Amino acid sequence: MARVPSAVVAAGGLVGGYGVARWTKKRQLGGAVLAVAGAAAAQQWRQQAGARAAGALTAAYVAAFAGSHPLARKIGAWPSVFTVAGAVAVASWAVADRNT
Repeated sequence: MARVPSAVVAAGGLVGGYGVARWTKKRQLGGAVLAVAGAAAAQQWRQQAGARAAGALTAAYVAAFAGSHPLARKIGAWPSVFTVAGAVAVASWAVADRNT
């Protein structure tokens, strides 16, 4: 079975976490999606690029989640989520997925 690129896992966690929270009206459920995807991406990052890169990408993932909130006030919720998910996906691809 082909592995899903970590960039897709990370971006999917951000988009999916927000989508689940919004559509179910249960923020905790969205947070669970965000956390599970983040842990899966972090494991891939560690395997593909090492612990230091995994730590940096995990910090970027958490910062993207946090940063999407103030950004949403300026550009809207979905555009904000897609923007930060795209940024994390690009960083993940550049650091961990590009050479796999």
